[in-house]
Amino acid sequence: MHAADVLTESIGRSGSIACVGLDPRPSLLPDKLKQRALDAHGPSAEAVAAAFVEFNLAIIDAVASKCAAFKPQVACYEAYGAAGWEALVATIAACHDAGVPVIADAKRNDIGSTAAHYGEAYFDGSVGLDGARLPGLGTSWLTANGYLGSDGITPMLDAAGDGGGVFVLVKTSNPGSGELQDTAAGDATVAATMAGLVDAWGADRLGACGLSDVGAVVGATYPTEARAMRERMPNAIFLVPGYGAQGGGADDAVAGVRAAGDGIVVNSSRGIIGAWQKDGTQEWAAAAADAVDAMNADLGAALART
Repeated sequence: MHAADVLTESIGRSGSIACVGLDPRPSLLPDKLKQRALDAHGPSAEAVAAAFVEFNLAIIDAVASKCAAFKPQVACYEAYGAAGWEALVATIAACHDAGVPVIADAKRNDIGSTAAHYGEAYFDGSVGLDGARLPGLGTSWLTANGYLGSDGITPMLDAAGDGGGVFVLVKTSNPGSGELQDTAAGDATVAATMAGLVDAWGADRLGACGLSDVGAVVGATYPTEARAMRERMPNAIFLVPGYGAQGGGADDAVAGVRAAGDGIVVNSSRGIIGAWQKDGTQEWAAAAADAVDAMNADLGAALART
């Protein structure tokens, strides 16, 4: 299926526009889980990876029916080398088993064959020595930095084929984003120029839902800009970071919604996977499920106000 159709179907099935960020790090893991991994593997990258997998799989099982997508932040896993990469592979496989689309948050950026290799890694794989295709991670979406232009995005889209999509950074949620993205580029800002490119890249890549498989990362911390970006990208799905722990409220997060009430998924990472730290129970999966329920109610009320 077309990537936008898959994500739209998941939103409809779950009744949620929430995207759960699977961004584990030792400081977010309960003590009892860390101790089990240390007992089994000693103080090693393998222990961290094993703890990440146990942590993630419990969260995936607890919230899969309540969210539209999962978004593992690849850097959290790459920091632990080969063991961390295997933890990422296991996490994505569990998301697939749960039937929930996966957005690999890797923000890849290069040109030509190198960009294609990034796409092959995260989508359907690359060609082996015998000419047969070896499997990739099989994610539905990949985040990408489009500031090298079409030379960097088109090869990733080609590698994605008919079933994958790319979320391009347009207006990000971090405080320093305006240093570049808000500067003038002719009669528009740099971010607005990028929005125009995203719209052009996705113009002939619409799914049955009317949305493109070239989406845009537009932060919840800049709602005014999100509304302006929607005018420039009417058919793009917005991946919205910045909700919750980064300071964006529900009304801010849905600022870029289309008139039909669709076209956005809102990410929360620490607010969900770290929710257990607020009650001290160390029952991380149950706390994550409660946090997703609260997020869904918050975003649903905000959508009703649009």
